[in-house]
Amino acid sequence: MAENQYTEDNIRSLDWKEHIRLRPGMYIGKLGDGSSADDGIYILVKEVIDNCIDEFVMGNGRKVSVKIKEGKVIIRDYGRGIPLGKVVDVVSKINTGGKYDSKAFKKSVGLNGVGSKAVNALSSHFLVYSVRDGEKKSATFCRGELIEESKIEKTEEQNGTYVEFVPDETVFKKYAFKTPYLAKMMWNYCYLNRGLTINMNGEKFFSKNGLKDLLENNMDGEPLYPIIHLEGEDIEVAFTHGKTYGEDYYSFVNGQHTTQGGTHQSAFRESIAKVIKDFFGKNYEASDIRQSIVASIAVKVMEPVFESQTKTKLGSLEIEPEGKSMRAFINDFLKEKLDNFLHRNPDVAEVIERKIKQSEKERKELSGIRKIARDRAKKANLHNKKLRDCRVHFTDTKNVLRENTTLFITEGDSASGSITKSRDVKTQAVFSLKGKPLNSYGLTKKVVYENEEFNLIQAALNIELDMDDLRYNKIVIATDADVDGMHIRLLLLTFFLQFFPDLIKRNHVYVLETPLFRVRNKKKTIYCYSDQERIDALIELGKTAVITRFKGLGEISPDEFKHFIGEDIRLEPVILSKDSSIDEILSYYMGKNTPARQEFIINNLRVEEEVKEDVGDSKKKKIEKAS
Repeated sequence: MAENQYTEDNIRSLDWKEHIRLRPGMYIGKLGDGSSADDGIYILVKEVIDNCIDEFVMGNGRKVSVKIKEGKVIIRDYGRGIPLGKVVDVVSKINTGGKYDSKAFKKSVGLNGVGSKAVNALSSHFLVYSVRDGEKKSATFCRGELIEESKIEKTEEQNGTYVEFVPDETVFKKYAFKTPYLAKMMWNYCYLNRGLTINMNGEKFFSKNGLKDLLENNMDGEPLYPIIHLEGEDIEVAFTHGKTYGEDYYSFVNGQHTTQGGTHQSAFRESIAKVIKDFFGKNYEASDIRQSIVASIAVKVMEPVFESQTKTKLGSLEIEPEGKSMRAFINDFLKEKLDNFLHRNPDVAEVIERKIKQSEKERKELSGIRKIARDRAKKANLHNKKLRDCRVHFTDTKNVLRENTTLFITEGDSASGSITKSRDVKTQAVFSLKGKPLNSYGLTKKVVYENEEFNLIQAALNIELDMDDLRYNKIVIATDADVDGMHIRLLLLTFFLQFFPDLIKRNHVYVLETPLFRVRNKKKTIYCYSDQERIDALIELGKTAVITRFKGLGEISPDEFKHFIGEDIRLEPVILSKDSSIDEILSYYMGKNTPARQEFIINNLRVEEEVKEDVGDSKKKKIEKAS
């Protein structure tokens, strides 16, 4: 057996752009195609805007302009502008930036001299220019390579920095920006920076009341009592209780949305339970106090420590430079501010205690049922019969790789069999439904434990008590593209929205798109996801092409299926808009067959017929020829 050679020839040094392009995950997390809120293309946008926010925080520039169209991103702030002599260095020399000077940027948001370089290196086109006091300097790059650098010239433009970039399609394949994800990002910037105005694609984002506005705009239904809004030095908190199940948190550090929480969120959960118990002088269960809570917390920390480069989870245990623990800092703040508020507002305190007692009663009523349900799940031998798990859960004991995991929920044995044979066993799991799930709209959580399918799904996801140990980052509904498949999809979404809305609010739920047709000739095969794609494929391949209609997932061979759940996977995220009310959505779609729903169906059928009538003659001929 030949011995592996390890010599000087094996050692190579990469320049900054080569390293970023070779290991993009180290700088922007996962790549993705834009279907997830934390995909790389959104991190690129965030890194540029973070620099604008740092300027605003330092009192320079009160507005930011953002334009995103057809893959091109343009961001313009009106701060001080990059010093003209350093325009090229700031975006192309690693470990270069103003954020190393703590006097200029006390509690910075950006990646400390890395962010803009990562955007530059991962863009096929990158243009930056800075305006300072009537002078302008610009530079153009391609994949981090300087293409053109202008001389300093006179200008009448307002001070600030302009960045324009196009994500590199060789890195971000078939990507597309989704407006709801971008809008959520802009709103969060404004909630955390009151007085800042962001204009994105003609829409204005502005917040007057910070985290209070965040809860008002994101809560489902009316709160049980007016939102409690507390502020202190380097900390802001807003919370109330709603009518949904679970706990819903929005946490931030130095303006960064920590979607996976961290030490500050854990400290808040612990402290709010402690302060409320102490106020009432009763040893209530913490879970009963927090049941149905909707809360947001934002802290500012010197030199925060995050658990990943993309800063989705805070790891800092202390508040610098005071040296106080995060837990003590947040507990002391709530002990003073919240305790005072409750004493001054006894009517609110009364509502809170009534809610705690209600949660306590429901928990005790469910305790017996829960035990029976757990035993039933064990007897069902979950991991062999219903769930074909992925290997990550057996090898990655520290859950480092959990963000890469996916659970496909399928209908029937034939569909689950195709996916099981073609999946990546390391990270992809399959859960097989038996028949149609129950319509859970309007039912209590008791049904989650009494209904076998719901109980087993809950057990597979590990979400009985909270989402902290969610076993899969992506939950993909994979049903047939027919009426029955659509019905099952709606029933599953009803189940998640009714009992586990956080799964959807935190962007964990997706729908798998699979092709309706396969069009092929001797030279080429095209998979079509719509009638229009089928028509286009027929026009391209000609009369000799053969069309196959996929009626169900079980009819697609494993060899073909691996394309649809591999690199070419198409996922449609389930997104709740800012104005969506879960109760209204469920009532409309899953409640009694109301006249409003009948009218909607009839009107949309009419619209579809009108569209068909409006197709031009030339296009009609093409369609007729192709068909």
